[in-house]
Amino acid sequence: MSEHITGLWAAMATPLNADGGVNEAGLVRHGLWLLENGCDGLVPFGTTGEGPSFSGAERLSATEALMKAGIPAAKLAPGTGTASIPDTIAITKAMLAIGVRQAMVLPPFYFRDVTADGIEAAFAAIIDGVGDNNLRVTAYHIPQVSGVPVPPKVLGSLRRRYGAVLAGVKDSSGDFDNTLAFLREAPGVGVLTGDETAVAKLLDAGGVGTICGMVNLVPHLVRAMFNGHAGTDAMKAACACLHAPFFGVLKATLAAQTKDAGWLRLRAPLTGVDIAVGQKVAAALAAIQPAA
Repeated sequence: MSEHITGLWAAMATPLNADGGVNEAGLVRHGLWLLENGCDGLVPFGTTGEGPSFSGAERLSATEALMKAGIPAAKLAPGTGTASIPDTIAITKAMLAIGVRQAMVLPPFYFRDVTADGIEAAFAAIIDGVGDNNLRVTAYHIPQVSGVPVPPKVLGSLRRRYGAVLAGVKDSSGDFDNTLAFLREAPGVGVLTGDETAVAKLLDAGGVGTICGMVNLVPHLVRAMFNGHAGTDAMKAACACLHAPFFGVLKATLAAQTKDAGWLRLRAPLTGVDIAVGQKVAAALAAIQPAA
């Protein structure tokens, strides 16, 4: 198994049942479709998957459903981070127990005026608490949402302390200078971007791939980004089609593309939008073609 995630991994959207629970059958269908359409792996319960809204038990059960459908554990990297270090440890241990070694881990959030030393201490407490050298952590840097960064120097320090256990980082900040700082400060760590339009230049700089949300809608356009810079304009055009509220529009677009109204459901406090919005976005995306 590769030490870190490489290539194109999907930040999976999470379909819901009418009662608000995870539609595991729908999640399996979507996961298989993503893998059939160019993805190298799946990240359930990240930001696009409304991850912080789901309990550890829900995350574990859904991950088991994906595995029972024949998706190898090596192609799964569920989001296990929470605001509570003990909860993050428990979820991550449970994933390891079923054979899933890769975990995408947010720093504990809610308290935002924290120091770099505090963030490093939190990750160290999680890794030490799990206590398993088979674990492969992808730290998750999305400060504009979580409110808590993963400073590049902290990533480098954790890599020196824990070696291969601190395997990767996903930079969803949209700040490419910060992405380059991860490459500079943490040699050996697999650096991924959450910004689909930055994939080609990240690969040129020594990064290893992307975990992204647009692949839920246009996997062929994201895959084209791995073939050089020619697909960048098409990817920018696709990203421009989505607008606020992001989660509602994304799911309405999935509902329009799949003709499955179940995709319109979101877990509170997020709210959905009318499927007409998704139909308009789906039509715009269908008109975008990757560069030859």
